[in-house]
Amino acid sequence: MTLTDQRSEAVPGRQSRRGGRRRGRGSGVAGVAAGLVMLLAAVGLQTKALGGTVNDPLSYTGGKGEVVDAQRFSVRLDSFTTARKIQLSDTETIETGNVFLVVRASAKSSMKPYHLGQPDLLTPDGVRFAATDRVDRQKTLANVWVQPDIWVSGPFFFEVPAGALPGARVVFKLPPQAGAQEPYRPEVEIDLGLDEAAARKLADSPQDVYSIVKK
Repeated sequence: MTLTDQRSEAVPGRQSRRGGRRRGRGSGVAGVAAGLVMLLAAVGLQTKALGGTVNDPLSYTGGKGEVVDAQRFSVRLDSFTTARKIQLSDTETIETGNVFLVVRASAKSSMKPYHLGQPDLLTPDGVRFAATDRVDRQKTLANVWVQPDIWVSGPFFFEVPAGALPGARVVFKLPPQAGAQEPYRPEVEIDLGLDEAAARKLADSPQDVYSIVKK
């Protein structure tokens, strides 16, 4: 937006130069004040036009197999499957009355190393499911340093009802911040590409046990 300073075309008569200067200062202050009001209004309109506040994330979207560049980091969703049970170790296996969704993804950063936060599963009606805390984050991609220009891969785990799968997207993000919030933090939304039929088939044919035990 361009701000213009409208000035009077009238030429002062017999007023002294001192008087003229005094009037000029008053006009300048009024002009600056008006300019600030207009600038603040423009910022408010821009924020409203963006559809939220500066605390909202800046989302980059894509589909399975696509590299989605969020400027600071890039993510690619490589594969996903479902399971009835997750084998955590030689002596521990967990199971669920819902379904485990196992998502494998790859990531790299642009300028410096990052850790990714645990992702969310987002349904078309806006319901968010956090990654399950029954699988230690140290066994997920969140525990790996995402390096500049070097792809690293790993899994994430969700424990969700089968009804959450149709139209679902996985939201990858940076870890939560303590203290002041950073405006427009980047996040990546990747559509799983599941319609009702594909989601039902995926939920109805889980593998019995998905093992994360290193051989």
